[in-house]
Amino acid sequence: MLTIEDIMARYARLSGKKTLWLPGTDHAAIATQSKVESIIFKAESKTRHDLGREEFLKRVEDFAQKSHDTICDQMRKMGASVDWTREARTLDDARSLAVRTAFKRMYDAGLIYRGDRIVNWDSKLQTTISDEEIVYKETAESFYYLKYGPFTIATARPETKFGDKYVVMHPDDKRYAQYADGQKIDLEWINGPITATIVKDESIDMEFGTGVMTITPWHDAIDFDIAECHNLDKEQIIDLEGKLLPIAGEFVGIHIKRARKMIAEKLQAKGLVEKVEEKYTHNIATSERSGEVIEPQILRQWFVNVNKSFTQKGKQTTLKEMMINAIKSEKIKIIPERFNAVYFNWVNNLHDWCISRQIWYGHRIPVWYKGEEIYVDTEPPKGGGWVQDEDTLDTWFSSGLWTFSTLGWPQETADLKTFHPTTILETGYDIIFFWVARMILMTGFLLEDVPFRTVYLHGIVRDEVGKKMSKSLDNVINPLDMINEFGADAVRMSLIIGTSPGNDSRISEDKIKAYKHFANKIWNATRFVISNCPEETWKSSFQVDTHPYLEELDKLITDITTDMNNFRYYLAAEKLYHYFWHTLADKILEESKKQPELRTILPQILTTCLKLLHPFMPFITEEIWSLIPQQEIRQPLIAESWPK
Repeated sequence: MLTIEDIMARYARLSGKKTLWLPGTDHAAIATQSKVESIIFKAESKTRHDLGREEFLKRVEDFAQKSHDTICDQMRKMGASVDWTREARTLDDARSLAVRTAFKRMYDAGLIYRGDRIVNWDSKLQTTISDEEIVYKETAESFYYLKYGPFTIATARPETKFGDKYVVMHPDDKRYAQYADGQKIDLEWINGPITATIVKDESIDMEFGTGVMTITPWHDAIDFDIAECHNLDKEQIIDLEGKLLPIAGEFVGIHIKRARKMIAEKLQAKGLVEKVEEKYTHNIATSERSGEVIEPQILRQWFVNVNKSFTQKGKQTTLKEMMINAIKSEKIKIIPERFNAVYFNWVNNLHDWCISRQIWYGHRIPVWYKGEEIYVDTEPPKGGGWVQDEDTLDTWFSSGLWTFSTLGWPQETADLKTFHPTTILETGYDIIFFWVARMILMTGFLLEDVPFRTVYLHGIVRDEVGKKMSKSLDNVINPLDMINEFGADAVRMSLIIGTSPGNDSRISEDKIKAYKHFANKIWNATRFVISNCPEETWKSSFQVDTHPYLEELDKLITDITTDMNNFRYYLAAEKLYHYFWHTLADKILEESKKQPELRTILPQILTTCLKLLHPFMPFITEEIWSLIPQQEIRQPLIAESWPK
């Protein structure tokens, strides 16, 4: 990320553009809080509740500050040419005002509401979590085929089935044509006889399993949607700690992990198990931070309504339509283009966004209660008796405001007029939904504009054989260790060459070492040119008009400029590497040893190469630039002009 963004910023400056690269850090609420909680519990055997909100948040801020300092140190060592005077953080005072203002305006427009809907619940962290904080793990479990009256239903989770009193099938399924929608049937179930209701629903896949299923609306998102569509009852089976409720009868209070086998044995004893598939492989949702299996729950939370109609620029639209139109109208270009389809697929299937979290670290929801009264504003209400909502906002709510909250919004500042919409957002393809899409959503409503013109997506950096880096595999390459050993320029070149947009790339110590050799080549070639070229040839006014090697250099400038303008940084870097090593160093410099007249064009070629290489290798090029003979005052290379 830092390498690609720095290349973008340095090239834009050299090209004469007014360039802002604004640095900042995200408070990453759940990740940070869960990390600090684990540290405190390991050291003191205490929870956040033992410490209290104020003391706990102080501990979190201390930890976050150390992380911030580490991140900023890494940015400096990588050579990130950001404007440190504008550094921002998603949880600082300015961003906090922006968050409260955004919440208030969206609430007033009816786009933020409080309601009872199904959410991802982490019973270990005791909070809702967003989709991006879920990791799907392939698991082999027992798969049960159960007798539900005249039907056979299949499930990997018999512990959720206590409240199942609806059996759902497709209205066109001929196997079940004798059953009518709304028909009641009596049957024997886990804890005795029940009356079930037939529900006909077109969303059912007739080809999957037996084509018939029971639903558990309180603990499954698809079942919840079916229940909402048909106005069916919803009953909670599992509490917020993962234990069974009284509806489970004799199993009440038992954690679902322990209860599953016990319930299966009871079903077996009652003759309700038709067969068991012992090694059924499927993906289960787990919390990225706690590792706990996600248990969907219906909870009263705050949501952003993505389907509610509102007026914008005289036309009716929805947040979802606005998000689709931003890409479809080509106001925003995604690189590589194939991610357009990924984006549209996600937005088309988008549900209302749950923005409340049951944690202490983060932006506290700007809502106050007094009895049945609700007060929503950027500042607390006057008078006594008001209690603020305990929950905090999803991290992505504040991150979604980033492009304009960092430029002074909600005030109309000069920066906001100058730099917004921003030119480009560069980020990993894995957060196209959770950050990119939400910035488009927030900016579209609050500013009636797009947040950026271009989105450049990078892939994951993998090891030399293509495996994802992890501590357990012992294949992690620490960039800071590599910088200490081989230099930041070598690390940067190894990260960009062979790295096309949207594709994963590979890195190894040998690859980094190869670009250390390239840096040495640049240094040695420079020493030769400085030592062997006449003094007057270093003057900026000294120019040789024509020469085949200068014509070749002109072609290189054209090619590199075209690549840079089209975001093909990996190609530009590779071409520069080959030109400098094989054309300039191996060919032109060697010929100049026998043809001294060539030395009149060497400074011109070298200084041009330094400018072209600067976005990729800023440390060595800037150092060399400061050492070359100067007949007049030169400005730093970072402030020079891109070759033409």
